Amino acid sequence: MRKIKSFLLLLLAALALTGCVGQFEVGGEQEESAGTDEADLVVVGVSQVGSESVWRTANTVSIQKAFTNEKGYFLLFSNARQKQENQIKAIRRFISRQVDYIVFSPITETGWDVVLQEAKDAGIPVILMDRQVDVEDETLYTAWVGSDFHMEGENAGKWLEEYLAGQGRQEEEIRIVVLQGTEGATAAIGRTEGFQKVADAHENWVILEQVDAEYTTAKGREVMESLLDKYDEIDVVVSQNDDMTFGALDAMNRRGITTGVEGDVIVVSFDAVKAALKLVEQGVINVDIECNPNQGEWVEKLIQALERGEEVEKTFYIKEQIFTPENVGEYLDDREY
Repeated sequence: MRKIKSFLLLLLAALALTGCVGQFEVGGEQEESAGTDEADLVVVGVSQVGSESVWRTANTVSIQKAFTNEKGYFLLFSNARQKQENQIKAIRRFISRQVDYIVFSPITETGWDVVLQEAKDAGIPVILMDRQVDVEDETLYTAWVGSDFHMEGENAGKWLEEYLAGQGRQEEEIRIVVLQGTEGATAAIGRTEGFQKVADAHENWVILEQVDAEYTTAKGREVMESLLDKYDEIDVVVSQNDDMTFGALDAMNRRGITTGVEGDVIVVSFDAVKAALKLVEQGVINVDIECNPNQGEWVEKLIQALERGEEVEKTFYIKEQIFTPENVGEYLDDREY
């Protein structure tokens, strides 16, 4: 479909800055578009959660690399700044501009039925990226690309199970705190449920508290400080993204609490950004469960298939792995994010 009018593309191009990416204001919110004077392009509207973490920034870069003018795309990019209402507004703007495809990473799983019905009524395919939606009618979106968050949580639990066994601590009471991501986010739900599944099989694992730390370093530090005030002994910190982990490590370090392979507290983290993997290599973080942000190329492959009139799988999981001090060294040099 090529519904978008040529004059609109030219107008957006005029508003864009010279070079690959420009910015313009619509409805009081900043959006970005790829600068071009070509009208015969596949127009993709992308609504991103925000820029709350290193992982999210890498995820955005993967989208911008995938949908360039040179590859035949015109990209409209919107940063929701962690607000669902901003995403809904952005999707409606994409619909009004009659884009060819809408791609977005939903801040929370619920509250999308109405706006996605509007996209469906307009005949615009919607591709979910990273996070999922909970809707009554699953035909409201075409496909989802992302991580198996439930499996990530299970992998964290299984790693801890084996690690404790290796230390001979199978019967010892293990006191655990969990720093969760944004409430209602797919990653937070999946990782929590997956880890809980393993924890439920161990009567000696005591989850002292699970707290929303919003996927940010500042909130991770704040939450960890509060947990340290509340509990005299914590054996394991499970932090559902690296940015929260950085904050938690800072809070513990300030109190003289050591972490990692030779430390007082076992640290389990998620995402596996390069800065965190360096801490894994140093033994400060025990394990980091990868969540691959390079999803843009896979979203682009789906769109190419749709352009050819092919049917696509509803769910596409990205390949990921687990990093420990034993294996992380061989991956660090090639890590881009």
